[in-house]
Amino acid sequence: MMTHMAVKGGAGVEQPSWAAREMARVNLGDQRLNRRAARLLETLGAKPTVSIPAACKGWAETQAAYRFFAQERVTVQEILAPHGECTLQRARAYRVVLAIQDTSELDYTGKADIIGLGPLSYASQHGLHIHPTLMVTPERVPLGVFDAWNWARDPEEFGTDRGQRSIEEKESIRWLEGYQRVCEAQAELPETRLVYVADRESDIYELFAEAEKGAKPRAELLIRASQNRCLAEGQKLWEAAASAPVLGKITFTLPTTQTRAAREVTQALRAAQVRLKAPQGKRKGTPVVHLTAVLAREEAPPQGVEAIEWLLLTTCAVKTFDQACEIMSWYLARWSIELFFKILKSGCKVEELQLEHVERLEPALAMYMIIAWRVLLLTTLGRECPDLPCDVVFETEEWQAAYTVAKKAPPPAQPPALDEMVRIVASFGGFLNRKHDGFPGSKTLWIGLQRVQDFALALAAQHASQRRSRRCV
Repeated sequence: MMTHMAVKGGAGVEQPSWAAREMARVNLGDQRLNRRAARLLETLGAKPTVSIPAACKGWAETQAAYRFFAQERVTVQEILAPHGECTLQRARAYRVVLAIQDTSELDYTGKADIIGLGPLSYASQHGLHIHPTLMVTPERVPLGVFDAWNWARDPEEFGTDRGQRSIEEKESIRWLEGYQRVCEAQAELPETRLVYVADRESDIYELFAEAEKGAKPRAELLIRASQNRCLAEGQKLWEAAASAPVLGKITFTLPTTQTRAAREVTQALRAAQVRLKAPQGKRKGTPVVHLTAVLAREEAPPQGVEAIEWLLLTTCAVKTFDQACEIMSWYLARWSIELFFKILKSGCKVEELQLEHVERLEPALAMYMIIAWRVLLLTTLGRECPDLPCDVVFETEEWQAAYTVAKKAPPPAQPPALDEMVRIVASFGGFLNRKHDGFPGSKTLWIGLQRVQDFALALAAQHASQRRSRRCV
């Protein structure tokens, strides 16, 4: 998140900043556009909560940013491609990587001057839908945004019956095409097991049938079921899963949402091998799909509270309690993409972007997706790897400036631990760092990061002034 393209490393060697590394292989057909992409990613990443003009240094830089997004060659795919390559490179280091997909609405109802928007949940709402693929480790360390599928609904088709249309004509195609892209990534990562994870909206037969194909490398599927499908044996899906023996029980804390408080949940786990029949009307010439159903059912919820129950469908073999627990932990990691959306909307404030056409808005959104990943990475690594040296995610000038301001002392020769630096940065965003406060959240971090950029600039200016003074002497 440096505002400079490079910082000095050991022995005076320039080290590229995080944005330069993520954009290193960008190919927009013009070296000037390539350089602008990296600089703009750094500029917006340094101040993600403010508007593009406020993040830029003056009107000339603001105009350059708007001209950049107006270029026909600057698209979502071209912006995300180099970051996606970096994401796959990071994935190579892991035995298992989860490719989590979900859809979110971006509401631009108050911005009628943006051309190309479509209706959202209601005809009176206008905006975009985004459908990214966030790759994370089973320990929930985010590796990057591998892919994204954005679209605006056609106002003339809003509310029409799509029931008789083919999958290619429905919005559901995003799940199938997203899975196919993950399968392409699986072919590039033979030593890494990719698991495609999605919620109930992705419960479509075509997705399961695609996973049944064996001609090419296939990523595993892990889908939360929403339909009580018919099985080849004549049973229904839930009935077959519920009749399986209990493998064991798990206990975890259900996170807070807008509609419920956090609470402890204990679920009994069952697993059954199932064969799904194709939906009626699609059965001629279609295969029976072989899957494992994992039922996680809360059998003694608190009085007056609805029981938490999930039925997961997976291509993974599940025969033991440990395997069932692993599947559950992978599904629970889906919460990472909810945090990603929160950072994108509340932290980066992408719903306040002012660009006159969807074709200019979408590449800007792609840049902010990369920035949102960066903030999520910082938050997650601080929680999961507190003893790492902080320079794994902070540039040298960032952590040195933050340390100097917070401690009112020169920075140490060796970078402090990541946990200490995350807490220092979050303190600039309002985090009090009391004993009972726990780990800082993403909101205080992204506010603190903006102040750190100002400190880093001041420190760089001071060092430059000192060098000029020494030369004069």
